Amino acid sequence: MNVVLALLCAALVAGLGSGLDLAATLSAFCDGLGDGANIALSYALLGAFAVAIARSGITEWLAGRIIVRLGGSPAPTQLRRIRTLVLTVLLAAAIMSQNLVPIHIAFIPILVPPLLEVMHQLKLDRRLAACVLTFGLITPYMVLPVGFGSIFLHTQLGPSMAKAGLALDKADLPIAMILPAAGMVLGLLLAFVRYRKPRDYQPVQLPGEEQHAPLSTRNVVVAATALAAALILQLYSDSIILGALVGFLVFTAGGVVPWKESQDAFTQGVKMMSLIGFIMIAANGYASVVQAGGQVPVLVEAVTSGLQSPPLAAALLLLLGLFVTLGIGSSFSTIPIIATLYVPLCVALGFSPLATAALVGSAAALGDAGSPASDSTLGPTAGLNADGQHDHIRDTVIPTFIHYNLPLMAAGWLAAMVL
Repeated sequence: MNVVLALLCAALVAGLGSGLDLAATLSAFCDGLGDGANIALSYALLGAFAVAIARSGITEWLAGRIIVRLGGSPAPTQLRRIRTLVLTVLLAAAIMSQNLVPIHIAFIPILVPPLLEVMHQLKLDRRLAACVLTFGLITPYMVLPVGFGSIFLHTQLGPSMAKAGLALDKADLPIAMILPAAGMVLGLLLAFVRYRKPRDYQPVQLPGEEQHAPLSTRNVVVAATALAAALILQLYSDSIILGALVGFLVFTAGGVVPWKESQDAFTQGVKMMSLIGFIMIAANGYASVVQAGGQVPVLVEAVTSGLQSPPLAAALLLLLGLFVTLGIGSSFSTIPIIATLYVPLCVALGFSPLATAALVGSAAALGDAGSPASDSTLGPTAGLNADGQHDHIRDTVIPTFIHYNLPLMAAGWLAAMVL
Protein backbone atom coordinates (compact mmCIF):
# COMPACT_ATOMS: atom_id res chain seq x y z
CA MET A 1 0.00 0.00 0.00
CA ASN A 2 1.26 3.49 -0.76
CA VAL A 3 2.87 5.04 2.33
CA VAL A 4 0.75 8.22 2.20
CA LEU A 5 -2.48 6.20 1.97
CA ALA A 6 -1.29 3.92 4.78
CA LEU A 7 -0.66 6.94 7.02
CA LEU A 8 -4.09 8.37 6.21
CA CYS A 9 -5.82 5.08 7.03
CA ALA A 10 -3.75 4.65 10.20
CA ALA A 11 -4.70 8.15 11.35
CA LEU A 12 -8.41 7.36 10.91
CA VAL A 13 -8.06 4.07 12.80
CA ALA A 14 -6.05 5.74 15.59
CA GLY A 15 -8.51 8.60 15.97
CA LEU A 16 -11.76 6.66 15.78
CA GLY A 17 -10.35 3.79 17.84
CA SER A 18 -9.28 6.16 20.62
CA GLY A 19 -12.76 7.60 21.01
CA LEU A 20 -12.49 10.71 18.85
CA ASP A 21 -15.31 11.29 16.40
CA LEU A 22 -14.63 11.68 12.68
CA ALA A 23 -14.65 15.48 12.80
CA ALA A 24 -12.19 15.60 15.71
CA THR A 25 -9.93 13.06 14.01
CA LEU A 26 -9.83 15.03 10.77
CA SER A 27 -9.30 18.26 12.69
CA ALA A 28 -6.33 16.81 14.59
CA PHE A 29 -4.90 15.42 11.35
CA CYS A 30 -5.21 18.78 9.57
CA ASP A 31 -3.71 20.61 12.55
CA GLY A 32 -0.60 18.45 12.27
CA LEU A 33 -0.12 18.86 8.53
CA GLY A 34 1.53 22.23 8.91
CA ASP A 35 4.35 20.73 10.97
CA GLY A 36 5.49 18.77 7.91
CA ALA A 37 5.20 21.63 5.44
CA ASN A 38 8.63 23.04 6.23
CA ILE A 39 10.51 19.82 5.51
CA ALA A 40 8.35 19.12 2.43
CA LEU A 41 9.18 22.50 0.90
CA SER A 42 12.81 22.01 1.89
CA TYR A 43 12.88 18.72 -0.03
CA ALA A 44 11.27 20.30 -3.08
CA LEU A 45 13.83 23.12 -3.19
CA LEU A 46 16.69 20.69 -2.59
CA GLY A 47 15.47 18.66 -5.56
CA ALA A 48 15.54 21.78 -7.74
CA PHE A 49 18.99 22.63 -6.40
CA ALA A 50 20.22 19.11 -7.20
CA VAL A 51 18.94 19.35 -10.80
CA ALA A 52 20.72 22.71 -11.17
CA ILE A 53 23.97 21.17 -9.93
CA ALA A 54 23.54 18.29 -12.39
CA ARG A 55 23.05 20.74 -15.27
CA SER A 56 26.33 22.45 -14.44
CA GLY A 57 28.16 19.35 -15.69
CA ILE A 58 30.07 18.88 -12.44
CA THR A 59 28.18 15.77 -11.44
CA GLU A 60 28.78 14.14 -14.82
CA TRP A 61 32.46 15.04 -14.57
CA LEU A 62 32.71 13.59 -11.06
CA ALA A 63 31.01 10.35 -12.01
CA GLY A 64 32.95 10.20 -15.27
CA ARG A 65 36.32 10.51 -13.53
CA ILE A 66 35.50 7.59 -11.26
CA ILE A 67 34.19 5.52 -14.19
CA VAL A 68 37.38 6.23 -16.16
CA ARG A 69 39.39 4.91 -13.24
CA LEU A 70 37.33 1.74 -13.44
CA GLY A 71 38.66 1.18 -16.94
CA GLY A 72 37.34 -1.25 -19.52
CA SER A 73 37.94 -4.40 -17.49
CA PRO A 74 39.01 -3.35 -14.00
CA ALA A 75 40.72 -5.83 -11.72
CA PRO A 76 38.68 -7.15 -8.76
CA THR A 77 40.98 -5.36 -6.33
CA GLN A 78 40.36 -2.05 -8.12
CA LEU A 79 36.61 -2.60 -8.03
CA ARG A 80 36.75 -3.29 -4.29
CA ARG A 81 38.86 -0.20 -3.72
CA ILE A 82 36.48 2.12 -5.58
CA ARG A 83 33.46 0.45 -4.00
CA THR A 84 34.99 1.06 -0.58
CA LEU A 85 35.74 4.66 -1.55
CA VAL A 86 32.14 5.35 -2.62
CA LEU A 87 30.69 3.85 0.57
CA THR A 88 33.25 5.69 2.72
CA VAL A 89 32.29 9.00 1.10
CA LEU A 90 28.60 8.34 1.78
CA LEU A 91 29.26 7.33 5.39
CA ALA A 92 31.55 10.30 6.10
CA ALA A 93 29.09 12.76 4.57
CA ALA A 94 26.19 11.33 6.59
CA ILE A 95 28.14 11.46 9.87
CA MET A 96 29.36 15.01 9.25
CA SER A 97 25.80 16.09 8.38
CA GLN A 98 24.77 15.31 11.96
CA ASN A 99 27.62 16.78 13.95
CA LEU A 100 30.36 18.66 12.08
CA VAL A 101 28.20 20.48 9.49
CA PRO A 102 24.66 19.93 10.80
CA ILE A 103 22.70 19.96 7.54
CA HIS A 104 21.06 16.57 8.18
CA ILE A 105 19.69 15.03 4.96
CA ALA A 106 20.21 18.14 2.82
CA PHE A 107 23.37 16.69 1.26
CA ILE A 108 21.72 13.52 -0.08
CA PRO A 109 19.84 14.86 -3.15
CA ILE A 110 23.02 16.70 -4.11
CA LEU A 111 25.70 14.07 -3.50
CA VAL A 112 23.99 10.74 -4.19
CA PRO A 113 22.36 11.06 -7.67
CA PRO A 114 25.69 11.79 -9.43
CA LEU A 115 27.12 8.60 -7.92
CA LEU A 116 24.30 6.36 -9.18
CA GLU A 117 26.06 5.74 -12.49
CA VAL A 118 29.18 4.76 -10.57
CA MET A 119 27.12 2.37 -8.43
CA HIS A 120 25.67 0.95 -11.66
CA GLN A 121 29.16 0.31 -13.03
CA LEU A 122 30.24 -1.25 -9.73
CA LYS A 123 27.00 -3.29 -9.50
CA LEU A 124 26.75 -1.99 -5.95
CA ASP A 125 23.62 -3.10 -4.11
CA ARG A 126 21.83 0.15 -3.25
CA ARG A 127 20.33 -1.50 -0.18
CA LEU A 128 23.83 -1.40 1.29
CA ALA A 129 24.16 2.27 0.37
CA ALA A 130 20.81 2.93 2.10
CA CYS A 131 22.04 1.15 5.24
CA VAL A 132 25.29 3.14 5.21
CA LEU A 133 23.44 6.47 4.87
CA THR A 134 20.87 5.63 7.56
CA PHE A 135 23.62 4.55 9.96
CA GLY A 136 25.39 7.87 9.48
CA LEU A 137 22.14 9.80 9.97
CA ILE A 138 21.22 8.12 13.27
CA THR A 139 24.18 6.74 15.21
CA PRO A 140 26.19 9.99 15.59
CA TYR A 141 23.35 11.87 17.28
CA MET A 142 22.98 9.02 19.77
CA VAL A 143 26.46 9.42 21.25
CA LEU A 144 28.16 12.62 20.03
CA PRO A 145 26.82 15.66 21.94
CA VAL A 146 27.37 18.19 19.16
CA GLY A 147 25.10 19.31 16.33
CA PHE A 148 21.98 17.15 16.21
CA GLY A 149 23.53 15.04 18.95
CA SER A 150 23.35 18.03 21.27
CA ILE A 151 19.66 18.40 20.43
CA PHE A 152 18.94 14.69 21.00
CA LEU A 153 20.95 14.33 24.22
CA HIS A 154 20.95 17.77 25.85
CA THR A 155 17.77 19.40 24.54
CA GLN A 156 15.43 16.39 24.39
CA LEU A 157 16.62 13.36 26.38
CA GLY A 158 18.08 15.07 29.47
CA PRO A 159 15.36 17.73 29.99
CA SER A 160 12.53 15.26 29.24
CA MET A 161 13.86 12.86 31.88
CA ALA A 162 14.36 15.70 34.36
CA LYS A 163 10.77 16.85 33.81
CA ALA A 164 9.65 13.29 34.55
CA GLY A 165 11.56 13.34 37.86
CA LEU A 166 15.02 11.94 37.06
CA ALA A 167 17.87 14.39 36.42
CA LEU A 168 21.20 13.25 34.93
CA ASP A 169 24.43 15.10 34.37
CA LYS A 170 24.98 16.01 30.72
CA ALA A 171 28.23 14.04 30.65
CA ASP A 172 26.38 10.83 31.60
CA LEU A 173 23.96 10.89 28.68
CA PRO A 174 26.47 9.84 25.94
CA ILE A 175 27.76 7.10 28.26
CA ALA A 176 24.27 5.68 28.58
CA MET A 177 23.95 5.49 24.78
CA ILE A 178 27.32 3.84 24.01
CA LEU A 179 26.01 0.25 24.13
CA PRO A 180 22.91 1.03 22.02
CA ALA A 181 25.17 2.72 19.46
CA ALA A 182 27.35 -0.40 19.43
CA GLY A 183 24.26 -2.32 18.33
CA MET A 184 23.97 0.04 15.36
CA VAL A 185 27.61 -0.65 14.45
CA LEU A 186 26.94 -4.39 14.54
CA GLY A 187 23.95 -3.90 12.24
CA LEU A 188 26.09 -1.97 9.75
CA LEU A 189 28.72 -4.72 9.68
CA LEU A 190 26.01 -7.32 9.05
CA ALA A 191 24.66 -5.19 6.19
CA PHE A 192 28.10 -5.23 4.54
CA VAL A 193 28.00 -9.03 4.70
CA ARG A 194 24.40 -9.46 3.57
CA TYR A 195 24.50 -7.05 0.60
CA ARG A 196 28.03 -7.81 -0.60
CA LYS A 197 26.92 -9.58 -3.80
CA PRO A 198 26.69 -7.62 -7.09
CA ARG A 199 23.26 -6.34 -8.12
CA ASP A 200 22.36 -5.21 -11.63
CA TYR A 201 20.54 -1.97 -12.41
CA GLN A 202 19.51 -0.36 -15.67
CA PRO A 203 21.76 2.41 -17.06
CA VAL A 204 21.14 5.53 -15.01
CA GLN A 205 19.02 8.34 -16.48
CA LEU A 206 18.41 11.30 -14.18
CA PRO A 207 15.88 14.13 -14.63
CA GLY A 208 17.34 16.78 -16.91
CA GLU A 209 20.37 14.66 -17.75
CA GLU A 210 20.01 15.16 -21.47
CA GLN A 211 20.39 18.92 -20.93
CA HIS A 212 23.62 18.93 -18.94
CA ALA A 213 26.08 21.62 -19.93
CA PRO A 214 29.70 20.74 -20.69
CA LEU A 215 31.97 21.42 -17.76
CA SER A 216 33.62 24.84 -18.01
CA THR A 217 35.50 27.20 -15.74
CA ARG A 218 32.44 29.42 -15.47
CA ASN A 219 30.25 26.49 -14.44
CA VAL A 220 32.77 25.44 -11.80
CA VAL A 221 32.88 28.97 -10.35
CA VAL A 222 29.10 29.32 -10.37
CA ALA A 223 28.62 25.87 -8.80
CA ALA A 224 31.21 26.58 -6.08
CA THR A 225 29.54 29.93 -5.34
CA ALA A 226 26.08 28.35 -5.22
CA LEU A 227 27.18 25.55 -2.91
CA ALA A 228 29.02 27.94 -0.60
CA ALA A 229 26.09 30.35 -0.50
CA ALA A 230 23.62 27.54 0.22
CA LEU A 231 25.75 26.12 3.03
CA ILE A 232 26.55 29.47 4.67
CA LEU A 233 22.95 30.67 4.55
CA GLN A 234 21.64 27.40 5.93
CA LEU A 235 24.07 27.45 8.84
CA TYR A 236 23.40 31.15 9.48
CA SER A 237 19.63 31.05 9.22
CA ASP A 238 19.03 27.39 10.18
CA SER A 239 16.81 27.19 7.08
CA ILE A 240 17.27 24.58 4.36
CA ILE A 241 14.63 26.44 2.34
CA LEU A 242 16.61 29.68 2.21
CA GLY A 243 19.90 27.93 1.44
CA ALA A 244 18.48 25.84 -1.41
CA LEU A 245 16.54 28.80 -2.83
CA VAL A 246 19.59 31.07 -2.96
CA GLY A 247 21.71 28.24 -4.39
CA PHE A 248 19.21 27.70 -7.20
CA LEU A 249 19.03 31.45 -7.91
CA VAL A 250 22.84 31.63 -8.12
CA PHE A 251 22.80 28.90 -10.77
CA THR A 252 20.14 30.85 -12.66
CA ALA A 253 21.90 34.21 -12.38
CA GLY A 254 25.18 32.58 -13.42
CA GLY A 255 23.66 31.22 -16.62
CA VAL A 256 24.16 27.54 -15.78
CA VAL A 257 20.37 27.22 -15.74
CA PRO A 258 19.11 29.72 -18.36
CA TRP A 259 16.23 31.82 -17.12
CA LYS A 260 13.86 30.46 -19.77
CA GLU A 261 14.64 26.90 -18.59
CA SER A 262 14.49 27.60 -14.86
CA GLN A 263 10.81 26.64 -14.65
CA ASP A 264 11.52 23.26 -16.23
CA ALA A 265 14.52 22.62 -13.96
CA PHE A 266 12.55 23.57 -10.87
CA THR A 267 9.63 21.33 -11.87
CA GLN A 268 11.96 18.36 -12.46
CA GLY A 269 13.47 18.80 -9.02
CA VAL A 270 10.07 19.03 -7.34
CA LYS A 271 8.89 15.89 -9.15
CA MET A 272 11.96 14.02 -7.95
CA MET A 273 11.21 14.88 -4.30
CA SER A 274 7.42 15.29 -4.21
CA LEU A 275 6.52 11.85 -2.82
CA ILE A 276 8.98 12.27 0.05
CA GLY A 277 7.42 15.64 0.90
CA PHE A 278 3.87 14.27 0.91
CA ILE A 279 4.94 11.40 3.17
CA MET A 280 6.46 13.84 5.67
CA ILE A 281 3.31 15.99 5.66
CA ALA A 282 1.03 12.96 6.16
CA ALA A 283 3.30 11.59 8.91
CA ASN A 284 2.96 14.78 10.91
CA GLY A 285 -0.81 14.65 10.56
CA TYR A 286 -0.78 11.05 11.80
CA ALA A 287 1.43 11.96 14.77
CA SER A 288 -0.99 14.75 15.70
CA VAL A 289 -3.92 12.30 15.75
CA VAL A 290 -1.98 9.82 17.90
CA GLN A 291 -1.19 12.50 20.46
CA ALA A 292 -4.74 13.91 20.41
CA GLY A 293 -6.17 10.45 21.05
CA GLY A 294 -4.19 10.19 24.30
CA GLN A 295 -3.90 6.42 24.04
CA VAL A 296 -0.11 6.01 24.21
CA PRO A 297 -0.12 6.19 28.05
CA VAL A 298 -3.00 3.70 28.07
CA LEU A 299 -0.96 1.36 25.85
CA VAL A 300 2.08 1.54 28.11
CA GLU A 301 -0.04 1.01 31.22
CA ALA A 302 -1.86 -1.95 29.67
CA VAL A 303 1.35 -3.70 28.62
CA THR A 304 3.43 -3.03 31.73
CA SER A 305 0.73 -3.21 34.42
CA GLY A 306 1.69 -5.56 37.19
CA LEU A 307 5.15 -6.29 35.83
CA GLN A 308 7.73 -7.17 38.49
CA SER A 309 10.48 -8.48 36.21
CA PRO A 310 12.94 -5.76 35.10
CA PRO A 311 14.29 -7.80 32.13
CA LEU A 312 10.78 -8.40 30.77
CA ALA A 313 9.76 -4.80 31.45
CA ALA A 314 12.82 -3.49 29.59
CA ALA A 315 12.03 -5.66 26.57
CA LEU A 316 8.39 -4.54 26.49
CA LEU A 317 9.29 -0.86 26.87
CA LEU A 318 11.71 -1.10 23.95
CA LEU A 319 9.08 -2.86 21.86
CA LEU A 320 6.54 -0.14 22.63
CA GLY A 321 9.09 2.53 21.74
CA LEU A 322 9.65 0.80 18.41
CA PHE A 323 5.94 0.90 17.53
CA VAL A 324 5.48 4.52 18.63
CA THR A 325 8.50 5.81 16.68
CA LEU A 326 7.73 3.69 13.61
CA GLY A 327 4.45 5.53 13.26
CA ILE A 328 5.59 9.03 14.18
CA GLY A 329 8.87 8.68 12.28
CA SER A 330 11.02 10.91 14.50
CA SER A 331 13.05 9.95 17.55
CA PHE A 332 13.30 13.62 18.52
CA SER A 333 9.51 13.95 18.61
CA THR A 334 9.10 10.64 20.45
CA ILE A 335 11.35 11.38 23.45
CA PRO A 336 9.00 13.83 25.24
CA ILE A 337 6.10 11.39 24.79
CA ILE A 338 7.77 8.27 26.17
CA ALA A 339 10.04 9.85 28.81
CA THR A 340 7.01 10.99 30.80
CA LEU A 341 5.70 7.41 30.80
CA TYR A 342 8.93 5.41 31.05
CA VAL A 343 10.88 7.23 33.76
CA PRO A 344 8.46 6.65 36.70
CA LEU A 345 8.06 3.02 35.70
CA CYS A 346 11.84 2.48 35.43
CA VAL A 347 12.40 4.08 38.83
CA ALA A 348 9.72 1.88 40.38
CA LEU A 349 11.34 -1.24 38.90
CA GLY A 350 14.77 -0.29 40.28
CA PHE A 351 16.60 0.68 37.08
CA SER A 352 19.62 2.93 37.60
CA PRO A 353 19.59 6.46 36.13
CA LEU A 354 22.02 5.39 33.35
CA ALA A 355 19.93 2.32 32.57
CA THR A 356 16.79 4.46 32.43
CA ALA A 357 18.48 6.91 30.06
CA ALA A 358 19.61 4.01 27.87
CA LEU A 359 16.07 2.63 27.77
CA VAL A 360 14.43 5.96 26.94
CA GLY A 361 17.08 6.91 24.37
CA SER A 362 17.02 3.49 22.71
CA ALA A 363 13.22 3.32 22.69
CA ALA A 364 13.12 6.72 20.97
CA ALA A 365 15.82 5.88 18.41
CA LEU A 366 14.11 2.56 17.62
CA GLY A 367 11.97 3.03 14.57
CA ASP A 368 13.88 6.06 13.28
CA ALA A 369 15.51 3.47 11.05
CA GLY A 370 12.95 1.25 9.40
CA SER A 371 10.08 3.75 9.55
CA PRO A 372 8.45 4.60 6.20
CA ALA A 373 7.85 8.12 7.52
CA SER A 374 11.32 8.85 8.98
CA ASP A 375 13.61 11.33 7.26
CA SER A 376 16.46 8.90 8.05
CA THR A 377 14.90 6.52 5.50
CA LEU A 378 13.17 9.06 3.26
CA GLY A 379 16.44 10.94 2.72
CA PRO A 380 18.41 7.93 1.41
CA THR A 381 15.49 6.94 -0.80
CA ALA A 382 15.30 10.45 -2.25
CA GLY A 383 18.88 10.16 -3.48
CA LEU A 384 19.05 6.49 -4.41
CA ASN A 385 15.70 6.55 -6.25
CA ALA A 386 16.55 9.56 -8.41
CA ASP A 387 16.43 7.27 -11.46
CA GLY A 388 13.37 5.31 -10.27
CA GLN A 389 15.23 2.05 -9.47
CA HIS A 390 15.16 2.06 -5.67
CA ASP A 391 11.92 1.18 -3.87
CA HIS A 392 11.38 3.01 -0.59
CA ILE A 393 9.84 0.06 1.28
CA ARG A 394 11.71 -2.93 -0.14
CA ASP A 395 15.12 -1.32 -0.61
CA THR A 396 15.34 1.15 2.29
CA VAL A 397 12.72 0.55 4.98
CA ILE A 398 12.95 -3.24 5.28
CA PRO A 399 16.78 -3.47 5.14
CA THR A 400 17.26 -0.70 7.70
CA PHE A 401 14.57 -2.16 9.96
CA ILE A 402 16.29 -5.55 9.98
CA HIS A 403 19.85 -4.28 10.37
CA TYR A 404 19.29 -1.52 12.91
CA ASN A 405 16.09 -1.97 14.90
CA LEU A 406 16.74 -5.59 15.85
CA PRO A 407 20.38 -5.06 16.99
CA LEU A 408 19.39 -1.80 18.71
CA MET A 409 16.64 -3.57 20.67
CA ALA A 410 19.13 -6.19 21.84
CA ALA A 411 21.81 -3.63 22.68
CA GLY A 412 19.33 -1.33 24.45
CA TRP A 413 18.07 -4.23 26.54
CA LEU A 414 21.66 -5.21 27.41
CA ALA A 415 22.46 -1.62 28.42
CA ALA A 416 19.43 -1.56 30.72
CA MET A 417 20.63 -4.76 32.37
CA VAL A 418 24.32 -3.87 32.91
CA LEU A 419 24.30 -0.11 33.57
